[in-house]
Amino acid sequence: MRNYVLCCFLFVLAACNDGDLQIETLDFDSITTVENCGDLKANQTNVVFKINDDEALILTLPASAIKNDTTSVVSLVPTQSKLTYRFFSDKVSTSYFCDAIPPTEPTVIDEIEANGGEVLITTTAIDTVTYSHKIELSGISLETSDNNRITDLRIENFGTITTKVEE
Repeated sequence: MRNYVLCCFLFVLAACNDGDLQIETLDFDSITTVENCGDLKANQTNVVFKINDDEALILTLPASAIKNDTTSVVSLVPTQSKLTYRFFSDKVSTSYFCDAIPPTEPTVIDEIEANGGEVLITTTAIDTVTYSHKIELSGISLETSDNNRITDLRIENFGTITTKVEE
């Protein structure tokens, strides 16, 4: 009987595998702050990101996406805009993205680039020199390196950024 229990225990122990990281849900809608490094400017490439503890969603927008004009722009992922999800070993901060020399910790455990979808940017004028850009994501498709699709993607409303007309 002891041998049977020992065999069962070893089988259960060998069957457990907690080394595989499986990302099933991305939920950044609860994060209202869209961060960036420096000033955002119209007609230039801009990088904005959202941080959720040990996760980050990074959006690189082409120069044609942000305009100081009341308009709506659709930017295709990945041909025009780039959307990247990163999972870190520990809580990440803005300094990780903005310091001239990034900190060595936390480390990136997994990075997934979106391979499809659209970024919709709706621009409205706040006053004569300030513009508000509402960024929404639609149909975003993320696929892991082992060809698993992230099934629950809650990041439709990326957030709002502002730019000013340069004098």
